[in-house]
Amino acid sequence: MSTFIEELRWRGMLNDAMPGSEEKLNTSMQSAYIGFDPTAKSLHIGNLATIMLLVYWQRDGHKPYALVGGATGMVGDPTGKAAERKLLDEETLAQNVAGIRKQLAHFLDFDGGANSAELVNNLDWFKGWGYLDFLREVGKHFSINYMIAKDSVKNRLETGMSYTEFSYQLLQAYDFYHLWKNNGINFQMGASDQWGNITGGTELIRRMASGEAYAITGNLLLKADGTKFGKSESGNVWLDPELTSPYKFYQFLLNCADEEAFKMVRIFCVRPHEEIEELEAKHIAEPHLRILQKAVAEDLTLRVHGAEELKRAQQATDILFGKDSTEAIKALDEKLLLQAFEGVPAKTLLMSDLDQDLVTLLGATTEGIVFPSKGEARKGIQAGSITINGEKATSIEAKAADFGLLQEKYLLIRKGKKNYILLTFEN
Repeated sequence: MSTFIEELRWRGMLNDAMPGSEEKLNTSMQSAYIGFDPTAKSLHIGNLATIMLLVYWQRDGHKPYALVGGATGMVGDPTGKAAERKLLDEETLAQNVAGIRKQLAHFLDFDGGANSAELVNNLDWFKGWGYLDFLREVGKHFSINYMIAKDSVKNRLETGMSYTEFSYQLLQAYDFYHLWKNNGINFQMGASDQWGNITGGTELIRRMASGEAYAITGNLLLKADGTKFGKSESGNVWLDPELTSPYKFYQFLLNCADEEAFKMVRIFCVRPHEEIEELEAKHIAEPHLRILQKAVAEDLTLRVHGAEELKRAQQATDILFGKDSTEAIKALDEKLLLQAFEGVPAKTLLMSDLDQDLVTLLGATTEGIVFPSKGEARKGIQAGSITINGEKATSIEAKAADFGLLQEKYLLIRKGKKNYILLTFEN
């Protein structure tokens, strides 16, 4: 007996399922696909809730397919968009598809026997089609009234949309028909805002072949303020480490609000229900420990970036929040050091400035970013509020050079409990 629908319900992921879906799942191993638009070389963290639908599908013994829209990516899905997307060329799309395939392998088993995951690209079946042939075989099955009634179109009628975008739903509907006919795929899944596009595919299957297919959608994961999950102040949080560092990825999850964490732990942590419920109870008892955020950050960073990058992200986090021992700080490589302290007050000085005493360096040479005056610097050092490279500064006569440099060029100053300043020394 399939437990897929019930699993989604428990995890708060189920938005809707067509009648008969549960009964169909109980007949035999089924296949389902989700489409991913390759408009970038990387998926972002907002895609993960949808990917997890396929994860739990495969764990329930069913076969997952990931469709990358090499063809539809040239058009762009208008769903949820206020303006038309930039159209990409075939070479760029091919590079993006390759990047997405690599990332999906962190979540899906592509070598797991009968229910191994598979990747398909709709460019393979669209590239040989002529425009007139598509209109005759597919376009005739949809009325203008039916197409305009879709939310993805209605929401754009006032601002306008191109015929290219308007036709997107026909292409997505045909994807479902093609995969139903040639790959035996009876289910399409996606986020709740894809319901209209998905049911367009089930309707096309019915009209073209008198066939039966099913739609299942998951809830959109929203942030506490109601906006889509997956964006930081600087933009999307990507799965590609070149676009978003593992440290920033980890920090984004660690800093999520409690309201978001209670949703995320059930969606993203592939753990037994009892273990998750225990984590939730501990978090409620001691919310200041951020137990749920840590569980989500650890599980997803490990899955996306691996054990070594998770360890490095945790190490940098410990330093940032006050556990900055000299040994731990010296263990940071330059890249992680700069990632961890990006955005803190910083200044570049001369190597010769290292010969100055700390009072002069911190109260005058740094021009106020540490202390506004030498007098305030003297008081701060005497009060024990200054730590340099993890070592407490206790003498007003000490020189900056006494503390050594990180990576032969940096001094990391901590003023008080959590105010950091990064000084860079150059010749």
